Amino acid sequence: MSINANRDADSLPDFVYCRLRSEIRQQQLKPGDRLREADLAERLGVSRTPVREALKRLQADGLAQVAPPRGFVVTELTQRRVMELYAMREVLAGVAARFAAEQASPMEIQTLQELVAQQGTARNANEAAQLNDRLREAITSAAHNEFLTRATNSLNDSLELLGTTTYSMPGRIESGWKENKKVVEAIARRNASLAEEAARLHVRNAAKLRVQMLFGRMPARKSAG
Repeated sequence: MSINANRDADSLPDFVYCRLRSEIRQQQLKPGDRLREADLAERLGVSRTPVREALKRLQADGLAQVAPPRGFVVTELTQRRVMELYAMREVLAGVAARFAAEQASPMEIQTLQELVAQQGTARNANEAAQLNDRLREAITSAAHNEFLTRATNSLNDSLELLGTTTYSMPGRIESGWKENKKVVEAIARRNASLAEEAARLHVRNAAKLRVQMLFGRMPARKSAG
């Protein structure tokens, strides 16, 4: 029996969208992979209409892009695109840390301290990355700014294209933890400027590692002029 027979027609685009997004997140669909309506419809047991709607949503999320002459592919990563992504991530992470230093409740600060302490005991890259994500989410929540949260969630969609965590790089588990520890310490001291600076540095260092992982070289430094 096809999926169509078991699902309400209105829910099919959501089903296809969530399925494809999950496959992109898990790297089952990789950057550059072609997303053919007919193939996807057959594989998922749906008509082409919900697939078409899902692909448009993925395009709006930045996870898919139009591939001439027609059709879609999973968004491809260039060094420029990666650096633009991390530039925005740096700005948002810095603002989140600043606002958290100004707005976080004592209980929220305690949660941040507990999370960074747990990260300090991470045994592998995946565990360190998961705790880093939880800490980032907690800092954003502690910032108490709805628009910041929306912007961060939107950016996180594009982060799903990046694949393997930078915590897999030698020494990153320890250096990432130390950087996060400085962010949380600044938030706890209500030092908004220092918290923002530390958060931005953490993302800049991650960006350098990401470019090295993806393209085998460090990002070019901007000239002073």
